[in-house]
Amino acid sequence: MTEKPVPPRPGRGALAARMAEILRVDHAGEMAAVAIYRGQRVVLGEAPGHERIAGQLVQMETQEAQHLARFDRLLTERQVRPTVLAPVWRAAAFALGAGTALMGDKAAHACTDAVETVIEEHYAHQIAELSAREPALAAELSAFRDEELAHRDLAVEEGAREAPGYALLAAVIRTGCRAAIKISEKL
Repeated sequence: MTEKPVPPRPGRGALAARMAEILRVDHAGEMAAVAIYRGQRVVLGEAPGHERIAGQLVQMETQEAQHLARFDRLLTERQVRPTVLAPVWRAAAFALGAGTALMGDKAAHACTDAVETVIEEHYAHQIAELSAREPALAAELSAFRDEELAHRDLAVEEGAREAPGYALLAAVIRTGCRAAIKISEKL
């Protein structure tokens, strides 16, 4: 099941309301991504024999933090409030990161694979929706999507799909991400 593009709504203020949903959910997603990588780094960052993944996690977290900083600015510029569930998503994402890291490198990569797969689909729909009316924002989202795809590809190269219970783990994570997207748009 993939996310479907949201058709334009009629009515006064509809485009502004939709833009607020887009910015709110993207901000929440980038905040959660930073928290996932932080959770994984807490477990794997200093663990002997995990130097390579620790370096990868730092690089991915840094990119996600840059995305988050951009969405922080966009929320301020466009006077959009963040999701009221930010503390919940941050804690849940940190726990997801730490939990998958406790399961091992491959499970941590499986988490990245699952999350970034959903985020790529999500950004693709938004890019298509915004390309005509907000081309500069669509271009930024496209660049962010490319970085998310690079994270996913790295995770797959590192054995994400070889993680014990991969199919179930990835399905649960993807379902959680899709639910968080829907909820964060509105709340």
